[in-house]
Amino acid sequence: MSRKSWHLNRRSFIKGVGAACMLPYLECMGMGTLTNFYEPFAPKRLCFLSFPNGVSMSEGENSKHKEWNWFPHKTGTGYELTNSLSPLEPYRKNMSILGGLSHPNSRNVLGHMAGDTFLTGGDLRGDKYLNTISIDQIAAQKLNKYTRIPSLILSTDGGVGYKSRTSTLSFDAQGKAIPAEHRQREIFERYFSPTGGSTSIERRKSLQQDKKIVDLVLEDSKRLKKRLGANDKSKLDEYMSSLNRVEEQVKRNEKWLDVPMKEFDASHINLNVDATVDPESYLRSTMDLMILAFQTDLTRVATYMMAREDGMGFGDAFPKLALNLGGHHSMTHDRKSGYQERLGKYDQWLSKQFAYFIDRMENTFDEHGSLLDNTLILYGSPCSSTHNANNCPLILAGGSKLGVKHGSYETFDAKKIHLSNLFVSMLNAVGIETESFADSTGRLPSIIT
Repeated sequence: MSRKSWHLNRRSFIKGVGAACMLPYLECMGMGTLTNFYEPFAPKRLCFLSFPNGVSMSEGENSKHKEWNWFPHKTGTGYELTNSLSPLEPYRKNMSILGGLSHPNSRNVLGHMAGDTFLTGGDLRGDKYLNTISIDQIAAQKLNKYTRIPSLILSTDGGVGYKSRTSTLSFDAQGKAIPAEHRQREIFERYFSPTGGSTSIERRKSLQQDKKIVDLVLEDSKRLKKRLGANDKSKLDEYMSSLNRVEEQVKRNEKWLDVPMKEFDASHINLNVDATVDPESYLRSTMDLMILAFQTDLTRVATYMMAREDGMGFGDAFPKLALNLGGHHSMTHDRKSGYQERLGKYDQWLSKQFAYFIDRMENTFDEHGSLLDNTLILYGSPCSSTHNANNCPLILAGGSKLGVKHGSYETFDAKKIHLSNLFVSMLNAVGIETESFADSTGRLPSIIT
C-alpha cells in the first residue's frame, strides 16, 4: 500500500520524541513498522446473538393471545409489532424481521440439537456428531488481518457443552465446538489490558514462555499419537486443534504487543455482575464488552449465546429471576391457559435487552461513525417453538452502510430459501465473496442488496 502524505513513519516519530511523547496515538502513525495493521477503509463487522427454546406463537389470527405472537401479523413495511417485540419499535428503521427461514437438515433432528447448527447449517442427523464450520468462523478467517483476535466467542455458561446442548455458537473448520467465554472481568483483563497488567518486556517474556509450553506439548502429543487407538487418536486430534488455536493466538499477541490500543472508556461496564442474581445486568455487561471490542477494533466478528437449549445452564432461570415466571424450558412445554402470554412476556424482556444492544451500537462511535452502520447483527432462535426448528424467529439489524434495506417484515418460501441463504448474503455484505454456505440455494432475494 502506498504511503499517503499525512502518514508518519516510525523514524520521524522517534526523531521528534520530545514532542511526540505528549501526543495520543494517532491514526497517521499506522504506517512504518505497523504497516501490516493499518487499513484505510471502514471495518465491516458481523455479530450474532441467540436465545433458546423458541418464542410465543399464537394459534391463528383470531386467537385472544395474538398480540403475544412473536411474529407480526402482516408483512411489508406497514407491519405492527406485537407486545413481544414492542421494545424494538424505536429501531424499526434499523432492522428487518425475517420469517420462514430455517436449516432443512435441522427441522427434524431430535430435541434441541438445532442449537448446535444455528450458525453452521450442519447435518446432525444420525448417530455421529458431524458438524461443520460456523459462519462467524468463515468471516473470522477473512476479517482477522487487521484485528488483535479473530473473533469474540461468548455465552452465558462458557465452554462448549455437549452434543445437542452446546454452550457455544462457534465451530471450527473441522466442525469442532470452540469454547465460549463468559466471565466478564476475565474477558476484560485478557483483551483490553494490552500488556496484561505488566510491562511490555514482562509480557513478551510471558508470551515466549507460552510458546515454549505449547511447543513442548505439541511435540509430546505427536509422539503419543503413534501409540494410541482410533478413539483416543480422535480425542487427541480435538485437543490438538484447540492447542493450535492457542499457538496461533500467542503468535498474534506477540505481533500486536507494541501496537497501541485505541483509547476507550469502560467505566460504564459492570464487571462484577452475577447471572444468578441480576440477569439483565449480566446480559448487558456482556453486550457492552462486545461493543467495546468493536469500538477498539479488537475483532470484527462476535457471537453471543444468551442461554442454552433444553433448560441447561444459568439462562433457564432468567424468566424466574427477571419476571417471576418459571424456568424457560418448562414454560415452553406448559400448555395451560394463557401460556402464550407468559412466553410472550419473556420474549418481550429479551427484546428489551436486544433493544439496549441496538441503542448502544447506534450511539457508540469510532472514526468511521456509528458502530451500527458498519455492523450486521443477527438476533434470533434456532427454533420457533421448543423442538420445532422450522420458521426461526430472526431479526437482522444494522449495516446501513453495507447495502441493507431495513424497515420491513419479510417471509420466505422454506422450500426454496434456506437460512444459509441469509448467511451467504451477510458474508457478501462484509466483503467476503462466496456463492454458497452449507445448504444454501443462493443469496437472500431481498433486504441485503
